[in-house]
Amino acid sequence: MNGWIRVASAAALALGLAACRLQPFVVTALVVSLIGIPLWLVAVTAGKSQGEALTPDLSLPTEWQLLENLKTVWGDGEVPAAFLGSLVVVVPTVFGVLVFGSMAAWVLARRATRLTAVLYALGISGIVLPPAAVTVVLLLRQLGLAGSAGGMIGVYLGIHLSTVIFFVTGFVRTIPVSLEEAAQLDGAGPVTVFRRVVLPMLRPVPATATILICLYVWNDVFHAFFVVGGRLDTLPLNLFRVASAGLHLDNRHLIFAYVISMSLPLVAVLAVAQRRIISGITSGAVK
Repeated sequence: MNGWIRVASAAALALGLAACRLQPFVVTALVVSLIGIPLWLVAVTAGKSQGEALTPDLSLPTEWQLLENLKTVWGDGEVPAAFLGSLVVVVPTVFGVLVFGSMAAWVLARRATRLTAVLYALGISGIVLPPAAVTVVLLLRQLGLAGSAGGMIGVYLGIHLSTVIFFVTGFVRTIPVSLEEAAQLDGAGPVTVFRRVVLPMLRPVPATATILICLYVWNDVFHAFFVVGGRLDTLPLNLFRVASAGLHLDNRHLIFAYVISMSLPLVAVLAVAQRRIISGITSGAVK
């Protein structure tokens, strides 16, 4: 009996060691399968001619035409106007969410009362409670903001304030209160304390929230389609219109080239700010 137990223990130990050694390879294979293959398919299809792109596969194009396809999309797809429309929505949204969300999180983190606890719960409830599109559109129509950039910005502010409040509140609680008290003794008011003491120490968290919000707003089609319709052209809405047009149904190489041109700004931002994303998540949400 003891011999069987020893054999089973040795086998379990060997399996555990093998699993530990194989784990990096398994994770790498999963990442390549789930992320690398779709990215490769987009890249090679965008570089093919119209005939080769009719049946998308992972094979390399006979002759790379990526630059030509990007130039065609940039001109015929009206990318500059759509890019400007996306900036008109994204920049004010990110600025407003960071300012109002950080200020609200600072107050909620420093005042430990039942009321602030309830307000905090309501503030972060937007993370798990999706907005009702029909109700939002009806409300914007009543306010006269339907189909406008201001209405779209207001919708995104309401959606993403919860994310900023969640991240920033946890980080503010780690900042010593004595720093704020010292500034108040020097005669600084609440706005000055927040701007000169609290805000500089929150840099990793707003940077993380900025990236996450930009990713969502830049690629959002659902809310933009219902709120602004075709009155304001953004990159995702323009891509939807171009891909749905009868002229471009068979031009898959141009559609994939449009996807690449739309994604390049976000890829550049992520490549530069990836360290801030990790530090912001671990500093704010975990704590």
